[in-house]
Amino acid sequence: MSGDMIEEKARAAEWFRALRDEIVATFEALEDSHDDGPLSESAPGRFEVSETTRTSDDGSDAGGGLMSVMRGGRVFEKVGVNVSEVYGTLGEAAQKAMAARGVPGIAENPRFWASGISLVAHMQNPHVPAVHMNTRMFWTPGAWWFGGGSDLNPCIQYDEDTAHFHATQKAYLDPHGADIHPHLKEWADEYFYIPHRKRARGVGGIFMDDRNSGDWAADFALTQDIGRAFLPAFVPLVEKRRVQDWNEADKDVQLVHRGLYAEYNLVYDRGTRFGLATGHDANAVLMSLPPLAKWI
Repeated sequence: MSGDMIEEKARAAEWFRALRDEIVATFEALEDSHDDGPLSESAPGRFEVSETTRTSDDGSDAGGGLMSVMRGGRVFEKVGVNVSEVYGTLGEAAQKAMAARGVPGIAENPRFWASGISLVAHMQNPHVPAVHMNTRMFWTPGAWWFGGGSDLNPCIQYDEDTAHFHATQKAYLDPHGADIHPHLKEWADEYFYIPHRKRARGVGGIFMDDRNSGDWAADFALTQDIGRAFLPAFVPLVEKRRVQDWNEADKDVQLVHRGLYAEYNLVYDRGTRFGLATGHDANAVLMSLPPLAKWI
């Protein structure tokens, strides 16, 4: 497949937007249904939605997206669900990064298009795990690919929660091949490892990048199922843990773990670096950072 892939780009961008809408509605419903346990007496949280824009160096339109952030809810302390569709010409630093990854033709024609959804949720109750999810499509005149995944980041770990998260992802990915889930699970373990701390960021999940099997429809279907797996993998954990009591010691453990999360996203995360390098809205790019964190 070659050319501008106009139809494929539109299908991908529409899917990411539809997934965003489903997740936002589900998370607001979780806020509404939290009528027992810590903070249940507070008002349910709601997303604040704003458009993001991006301009080229010459001032011309270069795409944008939608940033949806909920702060201070009774279940979610801070959660962002962003979608974007951006395009234009890659800057010199981004060109070098793409060339180093083996993307052909970047020096000759550095045009690009990218669309995706990115989500990070930091929870009020320390017993409820933080979570991250993103899926995306990237296009250049010489190549296209998909990427993304989701991973669980509990500060207080429960083995049964970890098992549910991984089992749900496996159930959604197995129809694409028995080797897919083990491969993407191992990739997540490697990608979300923090070398300077010599430990993982969380309990893992699934992750892929540069996915181009040569069959766009098959790779898009896999990407969709990574997105579809997210809510069934995560929501039952929220419903189970949000009613548990917690104390200041639990909160302290959570804040320290959030410091670990922030370190990873600022130092290693490829999406954060790319977003800042290509001039996307900084608030949207840094949406993943927790509202409060602690270092000791």
